This record gives sequence, C-alpha cells and structure tokens, in this order.
Amino acid sequence: MAGWNQDNAAGPLGAGTVTLIEGSSFCISSPNGDIYPEHPHGVFFQDSRILSGWRLTVNGQALEALVADIKEPYRALFVGRVPRVDGYADSSLIVERLREVGAGIQEQVTVRNFSQEPTECAISLAVEADFADLFEVKEARAIQRWEKTRHVDEGSLVIGGAWQDVRKDVQVQAPGADVSQDALTYRLVVPAHGQWSTILTAVPKSHTPIPPPPSFIHPQGDGLSPRDRRRQEWVAKIPMLQMGNKSIERTLRRSYDDLGALRIEDPNHPDRVVVAAGAPWFMTLFGRDSLLAAEMALPVDPSLALGTLQTLADRQGKVVDPISEEEPGKILHEIRLDVSSGLSLGGKSTYYGSVDATPLFVLVLGSVSRYGVAKDTIAELLPNADRALAWISEYGDKDGDGFVEYERLNDRGLINQGWKDSWDGINFADGRLAEPPIALCEVQGYVYAAYTARAWMAYDAGDMALAQDYAGRAAQLKKRFNEEFWMPERGYYAVALDGKKRQVDACASNMGHCLVYGLIDDDKAPMVVERLMSPEMFSGWGIRTLASDMGAYNPASYHNGSVWPHDNALIASGLLRYGFIAEAQRVSTALLEAADYSEGRLPELFCGFDRDQISEPVPYPTACSPQAWAATTPIRLVTNLMRYDTHVSLGGLWVDPVLPESYGDLHISNAPMAGGRITIDIANSVPTITGLPEGVELRPGKRPYLTELVEQAGLYGTGDVHQP
Repeated sequence: MAGWNQDNAAGPLGAGTVTLIEGSSFCISSPNGDIYPEHPHGVFFQDSRILSGWRLTVNGQALEALVADIKEPYRALFVGRVPRVDGYADSSLIVERLREVGAGIQEQVTVRNFSQEPTECAISLAVEADFADLFEVKEARAIQRWEKTRHVDEGSLVIGGAWQDVRKDVQVQAPGADVSQDALTYRLVVPAHGQWSTILTAVPKSHTPIPPPPSFIHPQGDGLSPRDRRRQEWVAKIPMLQMGNKSIERTLRRSYDDLGALRIEDPNHPDRVVVAAGAPWFMTLFGRDSLLAAEMALPVDPSLALGTLQTLADRQGKVVDPISEEEPGKILHEIRLDVSSGLSLGGKSTYYGSVDATPLFVLVLGSVSRYGVAKDTIAELLPNADRALAWISEYGDKDGDGFVEYERLNDRGLINQGWKDSWDGINFADGRLAEPPIALCEVQGYVYAAYTARAWMAYDAGDMALAQDYAGRAAQLKKRFNEEFWMPERGYYAVALDGKKRQVDACASNMGHCLVYGLIDDDKAPMVVERLMSPEMFSGWGIRTLASDMGAYNPASYHNGSVWPHDNALIASGLLRYGFIAEAQRVSTALLEAADYSEGRLPELFCGFDRDQISEPVPYPTACSPQAWAATTPIRLVTNLMRYDTHVSLGGLWVDPVLPESYGDLHISNAPMAGGRITIDIANSVPTITGLPEGVELRPGKRPYLTELVEQAGLYGTGDVHQP
C-alpha cells in the first residue's frame, strides 16, 4: 500500500506513539501527548500538517508519561506527572489531557494536586505549524518552506502560512490564558487536594467560501461531539455480536470499531461514505485497498462498497496522461486532497498506477449486486464497469496476449503496481527481480472474476449476447492461465510472467488469490494448497508472502516473507471454495490468535518468523494500524467459516457453518440483508435465521458461485471448461 513515488512503507513512528483518527484527519503524538516537529508527529487536516508542535509544560517541565488510554479511535486520555526537581521520586501533580481529533484537535487539560499544600503552577503550551504536506512528513523529506506569520487575535494565537498563491491558518484558543506570539500560558495556584481545568482548541481557519466542518461544538447539549454522534449512528446500523469464544468476539468488535473510524466522506457527495486505506498515512481513498476492504465488509455494511464504487466511478480515467498514469477507463490508485500534496504527485491530486484496481472495480460491483442493492443503482454503474473492461483489453493487455500486465509510464511512478507494490516485491526463486511488463497471477484471477461478474449481470438483465461474450473471455483466460502460469515440475503457479514471458518462479502467496475466484484447475488445487500450507509458507501465524526457501526471503521484509492478514483472509476463502476446510480453519484460527497479541487488532502485516521459533507474532515496525484490509480480515475469516453469503436476485441466503468447536456458538443480530435486518444463531454448527425479508429464504448447502451460475445458464458455449 505504498504511496506514489514511494516504494516502501513509511518510516517508523517510534515506541509508544499514539495515533488518533477521524475521517481523513488524524493526530500522531508521543506517549505523553506532546507533538514534536523533529518526529513524524502532527495534527493533519486534508493531508496537511496544521500542527507540527504541541508541547505542554508545567513549571518548565515536560510531562512524564504514565498512560495513554485510547477511549475511541478519535479520543484518548493521556495521563502524566510533573517531574520533581528536588530529587524525590513521587510527584504530587498529575496532569490529564483528554484529546479529541476532528477538523483539528480539542484537549481538556486537568491538573490535580495530590499534596497537602497549594502549588503554584505555570502551565504553558508551545505551538508550531509548518503546513507540511503528508508526503514530506511520511517520507522525512525536506519541508517546503512556507512564509509563516504568528499573531494574537482576540485572545487566540493564529499561525499562518503562505506559499505561492496558497494561504493556510490555524487558530489556537486557550480561554483565560496569557497569549503571546511564542506561547499560551496560565499562571495559577492549584489548591491542596484540588484541581484546575481548561480547554485548548486548534482548528484550521478557512480561506474559502466553505468553512471547515464544525468540530467541537455540542449543538444538542448532550455532551456528545459530532464524532460521538457519528459513531453512535455507525453502531446502530452494524450487526451486534456475541460469541462463545470471547477473544474472537473482542477481535470482531475491534474490527467493527476500526472500520467505523476508517470511513471517510466523498467531499463532493457527503452522503457517500468510503473506506480509507489505513492510519496514519493512508487516510484517503485507495482503489485496490478500499475496494477489497469494502467487499470483505459487505456482511457488516454493504453501503460502504457502494459508496466506494460510486466515488471511484466519478474519478475513473478519461485521458492518457503518462505523469499520473491515467488512462481511459482506469480506476485510480490513490487520491490526495491538499494542493501541495498534489504537487508531490506531479501536479495531480490523483494517481492511477495500479494494475488491479480496475478489474477489482467490476468484481466488487458484481458482489454488491448480489446483496440486493437497487437494480437501477447497479445499472448506473454498468457503463463504468464496461469502460473498466475496455481498459483491460485496450490498455491493460497492451501486447494482446490475453493477460493483463503493468509497466510504469514514468520514472517516478510505482515500479510494481499489484498489491505487493514495494520495489522488490516480485522476484524469481533465486532472488532476481522480475523485469516489466509484469503479468501477475492474482491479477489474472481478478480479471477472470470481473469477466464472470459482468457475464452474470448481463444475463440477469437479459442481454444474452454480452453475457456469452464475457463468459467466453473468462473460459479462454482460465484455459490459457493454467497453460502458461502452471509449473508442473514445481507443483505451483508462477507468481508472474515477466517482460519476456518467462515464468517468475518464486513460490509466493499471490496464487492463493486465484483460488478465491475459481481460476485454478481442480486437478492442480491440491498441489497448490499443499505448497501454501507447507512449513516454508505457513509460519504458524499465517501464510507468508514468500516461501522461506526462496532467494529473496526475509521474514522482516514488507512483501518478501512477512504475513499479511488480508492476504490470508482471501486465501482462506479460496481454500473453502475448493473444499479444503481443515486448512481454512487452521489459517483462520492462526490469524485470530495473532490478534490476541495486539489487543484484538490485526495490524497491516507482521513479520514472518516461525511460531515454533518465536512464541508471539513479531510486529513489523512501520505497519499501519488500524488498516482497512486488516480491520476487515476477522470479518472475512468468520463469515468464510460461517459459509455465509447471499444472492438476493436468486432469493437465497446461505449459511453452512464449518466453524471450529473452539469458536463456540455465535449470535448475530441487526445484520443487513436486502434492506432489512436479520438475526443469525449458530449453535452446534446448526444455523437458525429470523427476520428474513420477503422473497429471501435460507437455502441448504453453499451459495453457488457466479462461475457455476454462468455455467448452468449455458453461457460458456461448449461447456468444456469446468468451473469449480
């Protein structure tokens, strides 16, 4: 999930760093709550760092951190004490900082005096703003020098920045403080066994006709901030969950919470909510990440996938632009809001360097259509799907060999443009890097699924000619893929074909994604699964991105031996599709056990060390947390094992559980289904469903895959390509 022109993950934030997020705004600070300009800290609003320094001192002393307790994704309580200068260990002054992030931050500061004497305090807040764009901070690049001003305006400190014709300001308010251009200071006496409190606020000042959103006003008088109300609305619309295994229950609830925090609104359509890729550096729309996360979240909130599709459709490529890698029909890789961030992207706010977002768009539209979204809403997106499919044949497959490949269009773009987008992410078994154009195996799986989805949607709408066209393309792709990518002497699929059409022979997790969509021949699947579950691939915590006997293997790398939860969730789906239930249970249980070591939250990735060697999952230093794929992974793992799926136009809901006994019984209420809400109970592996909407009934067994439906409809023509 690298940003453009940045082929590796961001630099480490440091031990104990606290990240708060709300929409596209976020705050990164040290454990005592202070923000230091020399670290990748700050308060970020619309991809710009509006606060680079925020340091609280009491009598000239920085606070000694005691605890940082994250109450909600957007609110934390920092508790610290004021160090004593007389050499005694214990301090009588405890400082609490209750911070909330919105369009800026608000912080309630409370000083408690636990001594028997009143204590004089000089409480001072030093504030800095450099207006750096997110890329400069994330990549530790030189900060663009803004012309900065500081002035006092009606009791508040206003820090301004000007660069070319852009102007930004942040306003800091500290009621009752002595405000100067250098600091905001309170001088007071805290009574014995007493306390003192104030509220500090820093918000951007607007220079446009549209003011920034109200941030810390409580218009209802109920003590709830806009973020609290938004969270309440989210909790009210998502499923309620109880599980016999309380550890897994905690992980799922944490996933719901993180997914709620990662929702951002399309600025042009506030009614549309999309999924941001991950905190802290990727709180924006990413094509691949947002689509896959939204699909995995379909059982929780189908509207996230629809909003993501609609927002991506609005920004679908229209012209050929080598700088941004835009092409007609292409789905974007990454979008940024801030003007100077746009200049980091070669003058553009949108970058299109992704080979897989475009087929994933069509694939996810097919999934959304099954969940009962209004047919006219789906129909509005079909022209975008057809433009995406046209991109696949006209631009994605430039050499006309039937496979979609990538090669960056300029020397600043991403070298690798699949999900393993680090510069060294695609390599041969001996460790040599693959040379572009590169056709990734999993991308062919996504294209196959896109063809199949479009064939079924056309059939559903009565367009037999179009349905047969795309079914034929799918069948041909499957045949050629199994001929060109399969390596019989190795018993697994090449991770890619390189620019000379050679098989890139590393054993990588990518081929597991081909299982999900049914691209792999039935007779080859057992060998693929055996390799995926081998000691070289399965670490005990999950399937590695690269086998440990490969030349480029490194358990502490970003993509060459690490374990990615979302990768495993997709592979687990594929294992179930081909009937490998015990293997799917083993992968799922390993990931859910790994979450226990990080308070129920799966990170973006962790290191690939063997569980027999190190008894805990080893964190990857720069992993995003929370991150959309990882937040939706537990949802996907459990719904996989529930074998829970729907196809509303077929009038069916399928629940055919293969949950391990250790998971216990499961009760889910308020689950969305075709505009209604259902309750699901699974006791002793027997499902009971109540509240099904009219026209939908519980069907026995598993849901028929689209490939099977297309085959049953006779769309494959000769019928000689069997679809699993």
